[in-house]
Amino acid sequence: MVWFPGTFRDGHGPVLDRPCGGWQPAPVTTNAPAAGVGPQLPPADPALKRERFGWYSYDWAMSVFNTSVTTVFLGPYLTAIARDAAGPDERLSFLGLSIAAGSWFSYVLSASVVLQVLVLPLTGAVADRTGRKREMLAGFAILGAIATTALFFAGDGRWLLGAVLFVLANISFGAATVVYYSWLPDLAGPDERDAVSSKGWAFGYVGGALLLAVHLGLVVAAEDLGLTTGEAVRICLATAGLWWGAFTLFSVSRLRNRPVAASAVRSGSSFRQLATTFREMRAFPLTLWFLGAYLLFNDGVQTVISLSATYATEELDLAQDVLTGAILMVQVVAVFGALGLGRMAGRYGAKRVVLGALVAWIGVLFAAFFLQTGAVAQFYALAAVIGLVQGGTQALSRSLFSQLIPAGKEAEYYGFYEISDRGTSWLGPLAFGLTYQLTGSYRLAIVSLVIFFVGGFVALAALPMRRAVLAAGNTPPERL
Repeated sequence: MVWFPGTFRDGHGPVLDRPCGGWQPAPVTTNAPAAGVGPQLPPADPALKRERFGWYSYDWAMSVFNTSVTTVFLGPYLTAIARDAAGPDERLSFLGLSIAAGSWFSYVLSASVVLQVLVLPLTGAVADRTGRKREMLAGFAILGAIATTALFFAGDGRWLLGAVLFVLANISFGAATVVYYSWLPDLAGPDERDAVSSKGWAFGYVGGALLLAVHLGLVVAAEDLGLTTGEAVRICLATAGLWWGAFTLFSVSRLRNRPVAASAVRSGSSFRQLATTFREMRAFPLTLWFLGAYLLFNDGVQTVISLSATYATEELDLAQDVLTGAILMVQVVAVFGALGLGRMAGRYGAKRVVLGALVAWIGVLFAAFFLQTGAVAQFYALAAVIGLVQGGTQALSRSLFSQLIPAGKEAEYYGFYEISDRGTSWLGPLAFGLTYQLTGSYRLAIVSLVIFFVGGFVALAALPMRRAVLAAGNTPPERL
């Protein structure tokens, strides 16, 4: 159980919840939508707007860990460190096992995911039980930021130190994300969650793209600055941690805890509460249905993102600078995609928009199959489409799921949601790898991922969303 000293059960303690000018959390109200779009509701309270901005800013803070650390720099860097430390056979000795240096980062990443499966639901149970979301967000995020910053020292053959720090950072990142997501129902009513979630996702893309552009510039100019490439990468990793930590402090200064819901107040430990919630989830089969659909299509999304570089280099013969430009472009385009699909959800309903985005993903895979080798313009065009649908798919899935959570169980259920996001991310890569192994074709391997999007589309399309919201005890938005 996570314990944060100096706080009380209702979440108001002398450290993080010291009154600030007498300001207290405002009740959730929504901005009045445009004429003819949704119900006419009173405008948001200024205090609620302030808190929402703090919530958006945490996406800005944490996204640099995904972009600069996990996606771009740490994998190649930690692999290079491991190879330098390995013997002539390029193998490492770890816990009596002989491990290929080239596989070290993938094993480290897998270990962090397995540990997250164990940690994230318990994190949600503690958050719901205690109501100390601010303290938990601050604690996990700062711990992860410190571990990320300390990756600066993972040089000169310190492959084991780098692995331990990354595992700690990635677990902290996942735990903080669970707590962060669970604020959404507190900050937006049913009819505005799609817009609020999409805006948060857009903030994250802007922050990730901004720092990634600085980092890539630093690596490119490393020699002119008197740095080795390794030193430049270490600076990039450290500054990503500092960015994450600094903006987290800004976020938690604006977020506020809520009183613990009566349904979350139980006797016994958080472990017992988690076990009880797990059993009770069977009473909400439609919520589990959504999680199953999300598991399928999100696994496809994550696999396309993680293996697109492999496809581009191995099958399309594209250079590293082309991939770098595509990564940055996706980050920028995704800002407009998240906001645009959020606005479309207000008019047509989030479920319809997500289904449309899944059709677009299917089109992306078939288009990738027919891309010509060395065709840079075609690759950029496809990357732009990915950017348009990527952020909106994930942001609207997050807000849709918020409608299906029983009151007072937000953090626990988002713990299971994050497991669906992270704990099953091996299914898509497995399908990709097996297809390549059996056919020897990366083109067939990439198109094999269509099964995840088709399966997710069918499962989501068949879900009676309004009935699912009512079954969870919530009020459905006007458009689903």
